Amino acid sequence: MNSPEVASLFANAAGRPTQKFAAAQTCGEALVTLLEDYGVELVFGIPGVHTVELYRGLAASTLRHVTPRHEQGAGFMADGYARVTGKPGVCFIITGPGMTNIATAMAQAYADSIPMLVISSVNATRELGGGSGRLHELPSQHGVFAGLTAFSHTLLDADELPQVLARAFAVFASERPRPVHIEIPLDVIVAPARTMTSRVPTLPARSAGAPGALEEAAALLASARRPLILAGGGANEGAAELCALAERLQAPVALTINAKGLLPRGHALSIGSIQSLPAPRAMVREADVVLAVGTELGETDYDVVFDGGFAIDGKLIRIDIDGQQAMRNFAPEVAIVADSQLALAALDASLATRPLPPRDGRWGAQRVRAVRTAVNAEYDAPTRSMAALFDTLSDTLPDAVIVGDSTRPVYAGNFVFEAAAPRSWFNSSTGYGTLGYGLPAAIGARLAVGNRPVICLVGDGGLQFTLPELGSAVEAAVPVIVLLWNNRGYAEIRRYMVERDIEPIGVDIYTPDFIALARGFGCCAVTADNQATLASELKQAAGRRVPTLIEIDEQKWFDQVPGARA
Repeated sequence: MNSPEVASLFANAAGRPTQKFAAAQTCGEALVTLLEDYGVELVFGIPGVHTVELYRGLAASTLRHVTPRHEQGAGFMADGYARVTGKPGVCFIITGPGMTNIATAMAQAYADSIPMLVISSVNATRELGGGSGRLHELPSQHGVFAGLTAFSHTLLDADELPQVLARAFAVFASERPRPVHIEIPLDVIVAPARTMTSRVPTLPARSAGAPGALEEAAALLASARRPLILAGGGANEGAAELCALAERLQAPVALTINAKGLLPRGHALSIGSIQSLPAPRAMVREADVVLAVGTELGETDYDVVFDGGFAIDGKLIRIDIDGQQAMRNFAPEVAIVADSQLALAALDASLATRPLPPRDGRWGAQRVRAVRTAVNAEYDAPTRSMAALFDTLSDTLPDAVIVGDSTRPVYAGNFVFEAAAPRSWFNSSTGYGTLGYGLPAAIGARLAVGNRPVICLVGDGGLQFTLPELGSAVEAAVPVIVLLWNNRGYAEIRRYMVERDIEPIGVDIYTPDFIALARGFGCCAVTADNQATLASELKQAAGRRVPTLIEIDEQKWFDQVPGARA
């Protein structure tokens, strides 16, 4: 994921005169000041006895604090905020259970390359690793989270804080963005910040790519008769550059789930996000040159049927900010380690000066139309019914951000939905694949987008993981729209078990009265079982100042399309 917003954010702060903090200010108070200097606006966290000193300077700062009902919710809120803005979501988390609670959210963010800064307390320096049964003690909190982060650092000296924060924001600005964890011992949090400076350094810029690699890639693309582009979430800031290059080459473009919206909805060269299906897979194999930009080429985007059938037969060019990732899954003919936006712009500029050979006359938009027609004809009745759901969402709230959990309509939407813009569709069904993500991540996204509507698309099973976060949304005055798909249990897993002749156990869970629960939290709550009712309720929800839960009964919705119940 690219983050020019982060770079511009730092541009204003960088180069300020160095100043020393007041002698009375503690490390915890100085931390708040430094976060302000880096342009941080929001902090997600639940105060505890081990983190109250991080809060000492918060009330007098410009930072807004949002309190989730669980630390996992804090992480997911930070994740949703980061996916929409490109800026790091920031969390204050207590020692021990607070950190293990947020671990799942950090793992999801790590898998999807999302910038997140988790600042936690830890036991006093003299107690670290002591095993003496202190409150919230872990044998090595740092060790637990080293594998879920770009780096995890234990701050042993208050004066080191500016340098460690600079390292964190350097990751967010110039590397593959992932969570960073900084833990501060209890005695260091309250240590005086006498010699600590608040100067924000000029952070490293992202690379535009080695000239030789760019030249080699441009030559391959210029000679291609059937070029094709695979774009991932790492190209999210390069939408204009990607579109220009695709149109110059007349190259079909397949988008990963996190890259939806990189081409405008309905663009003639957009294959969509259907790389796991036979027709688009065949098209990929027919391409003589494939450009993969900002994508892991991983299973949850290219092989969700888990048959190992995705293959690339042509010459492969890879653009990735992470040099190691450029070597994983599929070996490239040319690897460009660079910011996707910068590299795409450089390739397009180079190709603009070159004569391009005639393309295969059956390639480009014509081939895309044929593939999409073939795929659409094979969708079953339930998928067509859920496509009608997304048509309603697009027609009613065309600029909405849709944040999904792991649930049946999200799986369908990953195939059939086309986002209007980048960072408008994301969910937890890819990468790490957790449940309970949708609601808190949608809250974080809604806090980031101003008045733009945000829809949480979640199943009844997933919502029960994080249902109390409805209270967080009401308290923070976040009017998120929760679209609840109710199939009364873990229906997808039940279906999976039945297909494998396994007696379903543990999937037919108790279904509470979600309408009553939502109203009890202070939300508006309604039902909608057809397109007309849903459109009406969405319009009303978009105008409210409180969260709205709209419950859809799966079977009633399926009744609108013959055969969808089957």
